[in-house]
Amino acid sequence: MECRGSAVSTVSWLLITGAVLLVLRQLRKRATLYGRYTESRGRLCPARAAWFLQEAPAFLLPVLLLLLAGQEAPGPASGAERSRPSTGRALLLLGAFMLHYFHRSFIYAFLTRGRPVPLFIVFYAAIFCSLNGVLQAHFLLHCAHFHDSWLTEARLAAGLLLFVCGMTINIHSDHVLRSLRKPGERVYRIPYGGMFEWVSCANFLGEIIEWCGYAVAVWSLPAFAFAFFTICSIGPRAIHHHRDYQQRFKDYPRSRKALLPFLL
Repeated sequence: MECRGSAVSTVSWLLITGAVLLVLRQLRKRATLYGRYTESRGRLCPARAAWFLQEAPAFLLPVLLLLLAGQEAPGPASGAERSRPSTGRALLLLGAFMLHYFHRSFIYAFLTRGRPVPLFIVFYAAIFCSLNGVLQAHFLLHCAHFHDSWLTEARLAAGLLLFVCGMTINIHSDHVLRSLRKPGERVYRIPYGGMFEWVSCANFLGEIIEWCGYAVAVWSLPAFAFAFFTICSIGPRAIHHHRDYQQRFKDYPRSRKALLPFLL
């Protein structure tokens, strides 16, 4: 399949534009209506089904694109294709992207004890994950060009290290949050341990570190657009969570920040 460069660029800039609009909306109004901010009215989807339905496309569609790429008949190599090093790096980076969404779809989704999610949130999240999954996979499989240099290797190693650290923080923080509730409970308690000693939303911090690391490793417009969208989406939500904790609990740790240790 040929690289659809213009489509990749257009969708990437749409993500960036959407991210700016989203952060402005969340700063002017309250956080997106899921989780603790879910309203009782309207149609709701059970949390486990919701997380699976909205996250799975970002794993399944890259799998489909991988299978289709593997079935393509080899043809005469173009100059760009001849100059392109092994696709091993592209597959490694796509594998990191898919690893996150495999965990989100097939592990986290069946462990969560969260509240039901409004159906419209599930619908829009599924569209985003579908669009982003195709964008990242198509770019890495058909558009990305990597050059052998010490700078590229250092960037790849640093980015993947950040990705692994962020995913570790994210998974551990989710475990801490789940352990605060017994099955069926809907109460909120103060989380402790791990990065929660420094920030209210350690799970969000981990996810932001993940995708910033991914962006550094890939070093492309689609990857940076996704990282930027992640920051704009859950960054303001972390501030809302932090304020909610402070209002709920009089003994909430005063030294704890919302998202960035010692800063924000």
